[in-house]
Amino acid sequence: MTREVSVTIRCRGHPLVTATHPSTFEITREPGLTLKGDCILAVAADRGARDLPEEFGALLCRDDASLLTVLSCDGMSVETRGRGSSSMTLDHPSDLVWRKSRYVCGRTVAIEADTVARTIPREFINALRRGSDMIAVLTVTVPDSV
Repeated sequence: MTREVSVTIRCRGHPLVTATHPSTFEITREPGLTLKGDCILAVAADRGARDLPEEFGALLCRDDASLLTVLSCDGMSVETRGRGSSSMTLDHPSDLVWRKSRYVCGRTVAIEADTVARTIPREFINALRRGSDMIAVLTVTVPDSV
């Protein structure tokens, strides 16, 4: 048996999305970005890390948590898998970051992610550059305690 909780985040692309970062990707509540933000996929998100529902956060902040994220934009979708961690604090007001590494800070929502900014299909990124809306559905799964 497992326990599962999902949360949906609504955001949009931006003309300066480059998505070339080799080890992370990010969604932010900020309304814009600069070219330095090479990990940012979308802006104007309706949630930051600290806005995630309590039940979702409680499960994600476990070492046995798995996170499936489905990004959807203009009829396309990208799936990424990562893990949660008991070291996560989920206290950043504006950012959500998926990391290939095991590094954790207040913005981190996934470690050991199998997708990073530069591996996302360019057709998907081009839609974001046009300012298209994006929906991210995050589903955390943990084994049931016995």
